[in-house]
Amino acid sequence: MDITLTINGERRTLPLEDPRVTLLDALRQHLDLPGTKKGCDHGQCGACTVMLNGRRINACLTLAVMHQGDEITTIEGLGTPEALSPLQAAFIRHDGFQCGYCTPGQIVSATAMLAEFREGWPSNVSNDLSAPRLDDEEIRERMSGNLCRCSCYPNIVDAIRETAESVA
Repeated sequence: MDITLTINGERRTLPLEDPRVTLLDALRQHLDLPGTKKGCDHGQCGACTVMLNGRRINACLTLAVMHQGDEITTIEGLGTPEALSPLQAAFIRHDGFQCGYCTPGQIVSATAMLAEFREGWPSNVSNDLSAPRLDDEEIRERMSGNLCRCSCYPNIVDAIRETAESVA
């Protein structure tokens, strides 16, 4: 079975022998995009976060065949070593990583989260829906699906806050 996905702006045809291949495994094993990480493989850690049609999802929880024709953005699609995305640069400036394993998922999730915030999506801790503010509590709540075993959360929050303020 062949499926066609648009990944990081490029249409890719993927021959699948087994329709049960997760999107995560398709990206890593079949399309040679290793930036998206396999952490828990149960949708609990966020290391596999990608954007599907602009919304963040856990790639380990969905099958590749379900996304025929969809637009998928991975960490490889957000920037390059020569031209980092604003969040990638902020993570470096604020030392928002230690081992780095969760970093791709954190950055992809934060990219989508900032877009959600700009579109006016509330969170569980949003106090005023008419004038939302992206304070540290909001950032922590909105990023709660992404875990960091090294506990770099303060630096991750600083990087996201800086980026949010610079693009506002």
